Amino acid sequence: MRDRHPFLVLSPKAFNDRTSLVIGLPMTTADYNAGNPFALAVGGASGRKTGKTSYVLCHQPKSFDWRIRKAAPHPQGHLPDALFRQVCHVLNQIIEIGAAL
Repeated sequence: MRDRHPFLVLSPKAFNDRTSLVIGLPMTTADYNAGNPFALAVGGASGRKTGKTSYVLCHQPKSFDWRIRKAAPHPQGHLPDALFRQVCHVLNQIIEIGAAL
């Protein structure tokens, strides 16, 4: 990927710093995600995508080395706690981590 793409980091900072990895979910402004039950609308996009809805793709968990990719925090910062919990709830419906314990 040449461009920068927003990514919701789920893994804790201590893990990220120690391993150089982040685990999380990609984000997009693609309109076709409005009907996707696993894409959660989290608000309006910023930058050149202003006016579009931003979606977290809960069905596409990924990990990558943030140091090699030169990742940086998003200018908008963190999701509100309530939205973050919703994202985690949708992801858990897919992977059922609570059932594995």
